[in-house]
Parts: sequence; C-alpha cells; structure tokens
Amino acid sequence: MNTYRYHLQKYLLPSLARRGRGVGLFLLLTLWSCSHVDVPTYDTEETRLNIWVGTAAGIVYETTSYNYSYAYEEGSVTFYAQITGLPVDHDRTFRLEVFGEDSAAVAPTVRSEDFVIPAGAIGGTYELHLNTQLLPSSDLFTEHDGKVQFRVRPSEEFMLGTENHQAFTVIVKNYLAKPDNWDTVPERNDMIIYFPISKYFGTYSRVKYQFMIEHLGLIDFNIRSSMGAIPAYDEETNTISASYAVQLQQLMQRALREYNATHATPLTDEYGELVTF
Repeated sequence: MNTYRYHLQKYLLPSLARRGRGVGLFLLLTLWSCSHVDVPTYDTEETRLNIWVGTAAGIVYETTSYNYSYAYEEGSVTFYAQITGLPVDHDRTFRLEVFGEDSAAVAPTVRSEDFVIPAGAIGGTYELHLNTQLLPSSDLFTEHDGKVQFRVRPSEEFMLGTENHQAFTVIVKNYLAKPDNWDTVPERNDMIIYFPISKYFGTYSRVKYQFMIEHLGLIDFNIRSSMGAIPAYDEETNTISASYAVQLQQLMQRALREYNATHATPLTDEYGELVTF
C-alpha cells in the first residue's frame, strides 16, 4: 500500500487534480481508508478447545473403541484437538480427564500426560495411551464392553469446546479369541497350501498373542506357502507368505529379548510359563 500511495501522489493526483477537485478528494479518502484497516481478533483469554474422535478433516464419530487385549502393555486411541480463535506465539498444553460409568476401572490405565499445541498452531493429532497391565482386574471387560468419556481438564488456557466437541466416548473391551488356524488349518476350497500359526510362533497363550499383536499389528492372519509369486503381505486377505513368517518370527524373538532385558521379570503367560518364539 505504501508503494501504491507513492505513485498515486507523484503521478496521478496532480493530473487528476487538474481535472476536478472531486476526483482528487475521492482518491485522498481512498488512500486514508487503505492506511488503517481494523482486523477483528478473538479474545485469547477465553479460547475454547474442541476435541473429537473421527478424522483430521473434522468428521466426528459418536464413539471409538479400544481393546486392551490388543496390547500387552500400552496401546493408544487417536483423537484430534483444535482451538477456536487465533494461534499464539507460545506452546500451550492441555490434559484430559476420564468420566462416565466405567471411569473408576479405566482411570488407573490412562497415562497422565500433557498434550501440546505448539506455538503458531491451532491444533493437531494426538494419542491417548492406556496400559493393559494397569487394569484393576484382568477379568474387567472380558464379558461385557465398558464405556467411558474423556474431556479437557479445566485450565486457565482453555474453556470447554463447542457443542459436540466437548468430549469423546471410548468403548473399552478386553477379550481376545484364539485364532482358528493357530494349531490346525481349517479346510479350504482354494487348493492353496496354508500353514498353522504355531509352525512359526509356537504354543498359543493370550499373553503371547497380545505381545505379537502389539509388535506386528496383525490379528487373525493366515500363512500361505511361498510357492509361486505372492506378496509378503496381502492386506485384502490378511495373508502373509511363509518366507515373511520367518522374518516376523525373528522380529518377535528380538522383541522378546529386548523385553526381557528391560524388565525385572521375563515375559510370562497366563499359565506361568515363559513366553518363547
């Protein structure tokens, strides 16, 4: 705007002034209006923080689910947060608190942590962590699902979010079924050779299966003979090749060694037996 005003004053105004005072006066008023623009701002002292589960694009789900059996120790629930108003020039933190009908049982499993909205940002994607080993009882949520909600703990930084963004609901479970193909392969009609999971990962236990899911991210997968050209992992059929199964077995052996080296007690299953791969 300063450069624009300079050229108008030097070249256009003298010329237009000769044509009529009305035009020149109009341009002077235009220049003055350009030099001062009131930008609306938000009161950052009353910033609201919206939270939800769903998608980063803002689609809100009524609930999300979390299965304690899918992690031997700690797993996570993804949620999103975004402020109303403008970003600021410093980091801001917030915490969540659990409430609802099963909150007494779930609260001990929730990691107490600060979530950070960085300076200059208006929100982000976050992980809420829950630890299976901290459940008050291993029988909790094994026969019926639980239900809890999470909301932003009140603070000087943030007020509760707008309607439908003040809390989110998590359905909690804690059951894990032994895969049908762990010890034997059910009959199939596709004439393809499949192997039981036990061929590569040994005797089944719930603790072992939890540990595998936590490190491999695979549930109820199939193992197919590596004869012929097949992918290491076929996502559509949840099938891995036999050669890839060997690699995953070695990965689990390394994960078990690391676990045993960093814990006072080696990984032991629900029967009191040491877990092996």
